[in-house]
Amino acid sequence: MQSLIYSFLAGISTALGALLLMVIGPPGKKMMAGMLGFAGGIMVAVSVFELMPEAMELGDKLVLIIGFILGCGLMYLLDRVLPHAHLSQSDCLDVENPGRLSVGQTTVRRTGYLVFAGIALHNVPEGLAIGAGLESSPELGLAIALAIGLHNIPEGLAVAGPLKAGGVSNLNVLFFTLGAGLMTPVGTAIGLFMFGISEILVAGSLAFAAGAMIYIVNDELIPQANGMNSHAANAGLIAGLLLGFAMLA
Repeated sequence: MQSLIYSFLAGISTALGALLLMVIGPPGKKMMAGMLGFAGGIMVAVSVFELMPEAMELGDKLVLIIGFILGCGLMYLLDRVLPHAHLSQSDCLDVENPGRLSVGQTTVRRTGYLVFAGIALHNVPEGLAIGAGLESSPELGLAIALAIGLHNIPEGLAVAGPLKAGGVSNLNVLFFTLGAGLMTPVGTAIGLFMFGISEILVAGSLAFAAGAMIYIVNDELIPQANGMNSHAANAGLIAGLLLGFAMLA
């Protein structure tokens, strides 16, 4: 039950991104870069300092390697099947000039629906990561949930931006972003069923979660953050790494 609560809270943070957009408009590029870098730093710290060592302790090196590769592989396949637009892409949302479109409204709205579908599916393995972390320790589960929750706020902006620019009502935008986020506890529920099978599976799931999170950081967070403001991105990444290490030490 605790893992479902953590994943639910992490998931609904996507709606915070939508609310941020509706209430105060998109944040500036410098702030977004810092937020993305910070989330990436925490996710790297959790993966390297806790998930992978714990997977090694519960299983062995082979389980760690296979699980890690599978985690990276799944995120790669999701990107190939359902690539989702990034915040730094101009056809999604101009974060400096909210409401300014570079393509037609219908196209932007369609982009928003694709972004929603892609992020919803990407959130399933993130939920699995939270469940795997809690199987190891409450502190690790909380750290992963915090990292994913921070990561989901910009994702909420990525979903809400093109939908709102495409003419979708605020209420429906909120429902879409919330729906995408709630795929996180779905992933956790799937993991809870699997984790009862064996300790080796828990070890593999921890390694899987590490691979998925490292892939997300390198494929999405760092490139997006650097594309907005590299100095703010580096500052956020360093702060996230240090905070993640302090939380897990």
